[in-house]
Amino acid sequence: MSAENEKIVADFCQAWSRMKLDEILGFMSDDAVYHNIPMEPAKGKAAIRALVEGFLKMAEAIEFRVLHAASAGAVVMNERVDSFVYKGGKKGSIPVVGVFEVNGGKITAWRDYFDMKMAGVG
Repeated sequence: MSAENEKIVADFCQAWSRMKLDEILGFMSDDAVYHNIPMEPAKGKAAIRALVEGFLKMAEAIEFRVLHAASAGAVVMNERVDSFVYKGGKKGSIPVVGVFEVNGGKITAWRDYFDMKMAGVG
């Protein structure tokens, strides 16, 4: 089961490069929780949709490059570099550790840990 869950998370991370909102959300359960630590969590698919849509609207290109992944049961963790090309051509990358919970083939929880100052918002 762990390998299957790792594949789901890997496919989810790759989907970001296509920047298709419905494809990205298709990996998540209706009651999923997405939490960029230490911001407030987005609870439920509608709240997650609004947050992800905001990321997609400000970017020309997005890439989640997974460096390492590990899993135990329903939990998948990855170390990655998230890179963005923003509207107007500005580029930025940030190292991230993601913790995902996968149940029934869907991501039910997603927590990203990163340095707010490196993200340009802290």
